[in-house]
Amino acid sequence: MASNENTLLIIDGNAIVHRAYHALPPLTNKKGQQLGAVYGFLLAFFKSLKDFEPKYITACFDFPAPTFRKEIFKDYKAQRPKADQELYDQIPLVKKTLEDLGVMVLEERGFEADDLIGTVASMASKEGGGIGNMILSGDNDVLQLVGENTSACILRKGVKDAAIFDQGSVFEKYGLQPAQLVDYKALRGDPTDNISGVKGIGPKTATELLRNFHSLDRLYEELENGSAGSGKISEKMKEMLLCQKEKCLTSKILARIKTDVPVEFNLALCRWQGIDKERTAVILENFEFFSLVKRLLGPEAGAPSTNPPPDFKKNLKLW
Repeated sequence: MASNENTLLIIDGNAIVHRAYHALPPLTNKKGQQLGAVYGFLLAFFKSLKDFEPKYITACFDFPAPTFRKEIFKDYKAQRPKADQELYDQIPLVKKTLEDLGVMVLEERGFEADDLIGTVASMASKEGGGIGNMILSGDNDVLQLVGENTSACILRKGVKDAAIFDQGSVFEKYGLQPAQLVDYKALRGDPTDNISGVKGIGPKTATELLRNFHSLDRLYEELENGSAGSGKISEKMKEMLLCQKEKCLTSKILARIKTDVPVEFNLALCRWQGIDKERTAVILENFEFFSLVKRLLGPEAGAPSTNPPPDFKKNLKLW
């Protein structure tokens, strides 16, 4: 990836909000408003500013309406339990806070945040100028987007522990190239998203098939043409794959992150102007995040009389 001087930080908004909500203990302000997800999101956001020193930033969010994947498969993500209303209530607060801090927020009807992330990463890479994309997420699905100009920072535990993935580390983890992860998911399925895949094929078999045939398209081409390569597969496996071909190809459509969403994106509008200390202090103090104000802006900033509960103070040890 390119140097920090030309880094575009692309934030997976919904993934980070969800991770923050479930990772941190409940936090309310004097009005009784739940703010734990906002607080955790900001911890991850400010840490990423320090770690990656981005020149550009944008944050992508799911649009609160059914996506094109639901039109293809009505039971997509149907098994997921509905999240707490307290979590949903904090998403608009996070969006507004990012905008107040000078971060472009993107969402588009019919698409998920992942699709916007993929589109923005693709568009930025095509602009040239040595732009390097850094995706901040809590979801391994975005690893399919990793490439020469794109890396991913995946939060693993809470908002503190993270792993950086480039092409080499993706291969080290999965034994596959990032671009093969879509076919991998199409073959093995993904219960989290209710993507069925091919029944009877697990992670090990999916990886072996893609190492032998490189792609799903080539796999089915050789199976249907009876090419020499198909001899590597047992008759039982061939029958399983061919009988479930339609299901497998539908799973691939559901698993693939789009990179061509018709969204207006201009890299110049994502230029990060840096932290405006006065504005940032006001934003954080309105949430009663006084200890965070002091941590970011110095001991002289923020009201001295109010602090987050002890459980939250330990999560400030990120710098």
